[in-house]
Amino acid sequence: MDDINLHYRFLNWRRRIRDVRAVHFQERYKRMLKNGDTLSYQGNSDEVGCYVAPRPLSKGNCYFEVTIMDTGVRGTIAVGLVPQFYKLDHQPGWLPQSVAYHADDGKLYDGNPVGQQFGPKCNRGDRIGCGIYCDTIEAGLTTVFFTKNGKEVGSLVFPAAAEGLFPAIGMHSLGEEVRLDLQAEWDMEEADSIMMVDSHEDDWGRLYDIRVTGTLLEYVGKGKSILDVGLAQARQPLSTRCHYFEVEIVDAGEKCYIALGLARRDYPKNRHPGWSQGSVAYHADDGKIFHGSGVGEPFGPRCIEGDIMGCGIMFPRDYILDGEDDIDEWDPLEVLPRQGEGRIQNILYLNDEEEEEEEGGELDQEHDGRKVMVFFTRNGKLMGRREVVVPPGGFYPTVGMLSSGEKVKVDLHPLSG
Repeated sequence: MDDINLHYRFLNWRRRIRDVRAVHFQERYKRMLKNGDTLSYQGNSDEVGCYVAPRPLSKGNCYFEVTIMDTGVRGTIAVGLVPQFYKLDHQPGWLPQSVAYHADDGKLYDGNPVGQQFGPKCNRGDRIGCGIYCDTIEAGLTTVFFTKNGKEVGSLVFPAAAEGLFPAIGMHSLGEEVRLDLQAEWDMEEADSIMMVDSHEDDWGRLYDIRVTGTLLEYVGKGKSILDVGLAQARQPLSTRCHYFEVEIVDAGEKCYIALGLARRDYPKNRHPGWSQGSVAYHADDGKIFHGSGVGEPFGPRCIEGDIMGCGIMFPRDYILDGEDDIDEWDPLEVLPRQGEGRIQNILYLNDEEEEEEEGGELDQEHDGRKVMVFFTRNGKLMGRREVVVPPGGFYPTVGMLSSGEKVKVDLHPLSG
């Protein structure tokens, strides 16, 4: 009898070991819906959803990537590494022995719910990668690094747990969705070349639903309504040192809803330049100029793939902006007459949404700013000009896009030689 009991105990012990091993090779997630390689948040935004991969990173598989398909309400998406049995109601990086890069604030969370500044924020279309340098695993420590769009953001030395470090993704608001690639590859040589290509990313102070690769801007938004505008705004305003920039339409996409112009620094991210106060823009799809209103005026010809659109300011010779005391010596352009004077509504821009900042009229009437002449060109020829008031802080080069497949190449300093 004792032998039989001992036999069953042995079988139960082996079964427990087998169950533990099975758990080790199973995915674990909570408040997440997994459909193939896609993960989406299914909670109520009061609770964290977390996914933990079935296998840890290793020498044979030391890197993974997450592509943000939708930032949802808040974009609270975290990518990092956690121990095997991490609590699934906490974001990666919040608890000890875990580390993560958070998309919404660009901070690194290293076993603490208080993050530290680490890298840029991430938006829809961005790829966040995480990996380990395998040559330090045996020493009990490993170097964990993070990437954004193939470019390394930073790294830290991290304790290597006995069972390994498992890829993890956290989400915390409705609508968040990512695509997971646990077999992604990343190598230093390729990354170095990408870093050279991406060297122009610092030229942009704001990027919403637009991916930047060198001088190329690509629309990555949904393109389903006028609220899906993709916006890119330069880090520096136009000045007497740099008074003109150009955009080449590389791909017109589905609708060529591409706009080029100038806008105030705090311009709304879901509005085409020209639609809201403190902005003026030339729109490629209809050739109209929009000046602080959703109603455009005929201005120039429509622009298509291959066309180069330009925008600049004719600064007065005594103009001083942000402490500048040197004046560019350049000849004013000969101004061509505008085409048409009637105000024509564009059906695309008519909507039931409330116009922002309608009270008080246009921004031009709200303060006694300095007036300048803004001009637009197409393929090197002047299309026309418009007198506008410079908003506080200056006018920033701004590009808007709104339909799938749109790509433009931007030269923020075409006159610098």
